[in-house]
Amino acid sequence: MESPVAKHAEELDLHALRVLDVLFRERSITRAASALNTQQPALSKTLARLRRYFDDPLFVRVSLHMEPTAKALELEKPVRAVLDGLQRLRSEQTRFEAPASRRVFRVFTLDAGVIVILLPIIKSLLTSAPGVRLRAAQVGLQNLHPSLESGDIDLAIGEFPLLIPGIRRQKLFSGQHMCLFQKDHPRLRRTPSLGEFMEEQHIFITAAGTGHPHQVAERSLEQQLPAKNIIAHVPTFTAAAILAKSTNAVATMPGPVAAVLARELDMQLARPPLKLPAFEIAQYWHERFDRDPGNQWLRTVIYSQFGGKPPARKR
Repeated sequence: MESPVAKHAEELDLHALRVLDVLFRERSITRAASALNTQQPALSKTLARLRRYFDDPLFVRVSLHMEPTAKALELEKPVRAVLDGLQRLRSEQTRFEAPASRRVFRVFTLDAGVIVILLPIIKSLLTSAPGVRLRAAQVGLQNLHPSLESGDIDLAIGEFPLLIPGIRRQKLFSGQHMCLFQKDHPRLRRTPSLGEFMEEQHIFITAAGTGHPHQVAERSLEQQLPAKNIIAHVPTFTAAAILAKSTNAVATMPGPVAAVLARELDMQLARPPLKLPAFEIAQYWHERFDRDPGNQWLRTVIYSQFGGKPPARKR
C-alpha cells in the first residue's frame, strides 16, 4: 500500500488543475486535449497523476464519453474556485497596453456581425492597436456557452437568448429588418406598398449562421407571404443580396447588414411594409473574465462605437 508520504510527494500544479477543469466540461480526453492545445498522451499522463494523487479513477468511460465519479464531483467546485481566484489575481496585476499588445482576441459572431461590427472595429484597431488581431471564431451555437466559460472565445456579439448561467451581457443597439432590391426595379420604389411587396418574388436567408433574430423574422415573413413567391433559400445575407441584384427579387434582412450591402452593391434600401419583430444586439462574455484587462478593453472599444446606436447608414 502506498504511504501518505509517497502519495503526496507528487504535488498538484496549476496545469493539472486546468486539465481536471477541462475534463469536467468536455467529458472526453480527445476534446480536452484539443481545448488545451496539447497531445492526448500528455493529457492522459496528467490524468493518471491526478488519479494517483486523489486515489480515485475520477472519470470512468460510459458509452462514448467519460463521466465523473462521486469524488470528482466533490472536487469540481473547489478546482473552479482555485482557477477563478488565480484569474482574478492575474487581472489585478496585469495591465493591458493596447498600442503595444499582440494579443489575438477570438470573437464569435454570425454573418451579419462580421459585415457590420467586425469590419469597422478592425479598421479602428489598425490605428489604435496595430498589433492586436481579431479572429472570427467558428463554433456551434450549442458549444458557445462552454467556449465563453473556458476562455476559448473572448466575446460573443449578436442576440443569444439562451446564454444565461454565468454570462454577462451588455446591449449595443436595437434594430429593425429592411429589404433590398434593384435600384432600377421595374415595379418597386423606395417605399413599396404592402400589395406591391407581397406580389414580388422573395429570396430567403435560411441557415444556422443567420442568428436567432433573423430566424424569428423569417418565420413571420414566411407566414405572411404567398409560398409561390419565395423563389430561393440561400445560406448568407451576402448571397441573398447578390441574387436580388441580379433578379427582380427582394431580400429582407437585419437593417444594419442591409445598409452595408445596399451601399456596397448600389441597391435600394427600403422598409418592409409589414410588421416584423425588432431585434437587440449585445455583447456577451463569461463572468470569469469580467475583470480581465484585455477583455475589458475590447468591450469598451466595441461599446464606444456601437453602444446605444445602430451602425450609421453611410451612402
